[in-house]
Amino acid sequence: MKVVITGGMGFIGARLGRALCERGRLTGVSGQEEPIDELMLFDSVEVPGLFEEREGDTKVTIVAGDISDGQTVRKLVDRDDISVFHLASVVSGGGEKDFDLAMRVNLDGGRHVLEALRDRDSEARMVFASSIAVFGGARMPSVVGDDVKQTPQTTYGITKTMCELMVNDYTRKGFIDGRSARLPTVIIRPGKPNQAASSFVSGVFREPLNGVDFELPVSVDTVMPLLGYRAIVENIIRLHELEKDQLMDDRAVSLPSHTVSVQDMIDALHAAAVHRSLGQITVSPDPFIEQICAGWPQECEHALANSLGFTKEEALEEIVSYYIEDYL
Repeated sequence: MKVVITGGMGFIGARLGRALCERGRLTGVSGQEEPIDELMLFDSVEVPGLFEEREGDTKVTIVAGDISDGQTVRKLVDRDDISVFHLASVVSGGGEKDFDLAMRVNLDGGRHVLEALRDRDSEARMVFASSIAVFGGARMPSVVGDDVKQTPQTTYGITKTMCELMVNDYTRKGFIDGRSARLPTVIIRPGKPNQAASSFVSGVFREPLNGVDFELPVSVDTVMPLLGYRAIVENIIRLHELEKDQLMDDRAVSLPSHTVSVQDMIDALHAAAVHRSLGQITVSPDPFIEQICAGWPQECEHALANSLGFTKEEALEEIVSYYIEDYL
């Protein structure tokens, strides 16, 4: 079978691609496990050297292009025995600053992927990376979950909501077998900060661990749901592997998360860093970031995810230790 990962050059996309190469098999349109003979990583940019041409028994192809171009997307989905992990997206802060870009990439891009799969007429599996940013608004409860009404307060969240609903309907019509993973904030991302409003959550760990001082754009009392990147990848694969009837008419699952304050993050950093010399953290509020974060849920329940066997780390310190092991 062939697997396509859109956003495949991104942090989670690349880690997912590596995990799938190591796994070597996924459940295909036959309903049985099949070998992954081709992995295609699609993104707006190509990162040389990230993958070899062949990883084990899997041929790896890297394609750069525009997800908002329908013909480009249709060329990616060129087999009936295929699965797609749709991760490509303009992030939250970038979406607020450029409405047209967010709608073109997030909404139009998502529909192009769905239409390309519909054209194959094989009811292929698709996993869409959504976000807890689908929740928000004045009536948002203190704890959100899979039964809570979606009233997002960012363009990013709105596009994620619309794609979730399309995944539901394309599945209902029998065009695809779709599933959506509602991701909390993912930590700890290596490299440089991106335009996500939640980028500071990785920065509060990453920069001090690199010996760099860090300006925190929100107060230490700010609370957010988080999950480590290893668990994110494991849960995305698990979502793909679920039997179709394990999900009902709403194909979205809120992944497990840790509800913590920024002060909890700083405490976990110091606990896991042991004898490392850390950069200093100072609070320097950014009203743009604070406004976006204030509209996001602070706590999520994940009873459905638990019942389906999804997992999270024992504690934040574990995630910090993974990052040190993997990247430092």
